[in-house]
Amino acid sequence: MKKKRILLKIGSNTLTKETDQISREKIEDIGRQINILKDEFEFIIVSSGAIAAAKEFVKLEHHGQEINVKQALASIGQPYLMRMFQENFRELGLFTSQCLLSYSDFENPKSKGNIKNTIDILVANNFIPIINENDTVATDEIQFGDNDKLAALTAALLHVDLLLIATNTDGIYTKASLENGKPITISEASGLVELKQEISSEKSTHGTGGMQSKIEAATIASNANIDTWIINGIKDNFITEALNGVSHFTKIKA
Repeated sequence: MKKKRILLKIGSNTLTKETDQISREKIEDIGRQINILKDEFEFIIVSSGAIAAAKEFVKLEHHGQEINVKQALASIGQPYLMRMFQENFRELGLFTSQCLLSYSDFENPKSKGNIKNTIDILVANNFIPIINENDTVATDEIQFGDNDKLAALTAALLHVDLLLIATNTDGIYTKASLENGKPITISEASGLVELKQEISSEKSTHGTGGMQSKIEAATIASNANIDTWIINGIKDNFITEALNGVSHFTKIKA
């Protein structure tokens, strides 16, 4: 039986569980769920969190612009982040690999082909690719989108069956429910225009995206005929519960 392919995007807020440091417990939770689902699904992960990982260990002096300091922090934090994934996943019998990509890679047909071929081989050999933006040469994630766009472009390139975007809310809430302080999740949507009218422009604590970038990611996925689910990654078992239909989240139909 051919496995369904899921691209899981994990934001910094999910990985830190809205604290000031990466949560090993959360990485273990993700690995445990993937291990449960591995006979039915194959996973590709797009993970933020390199800057948050670095901030646990270092405080850099400002010898330049703020954006350059963040790029330096990403360079320091990326190996720490990968080590946490590798150690936690290995204990579950899962193997990981690192892929650092830039948006410019998606504009070059040869680069796109190389990315797809490499990741297909990794997945076929039971390695879980963990993708992040190459922040030392590109600043798009730091400035604009917390990897949401990168996840959607990768999902489209790899022809995945589902894009899961883990965030710190139970999906997208109706604007009216947020205004009266009692958030209500939009459970399903097929029209992105209507969703755009509902979303808040607020950014997340550690991340740089907010719901706007998730809608833009869903648009890219939708154009590639891929459904997007926006789920609450802070909660334990968020992947298995979403797949079993027992949690509140937003499904955006392609």
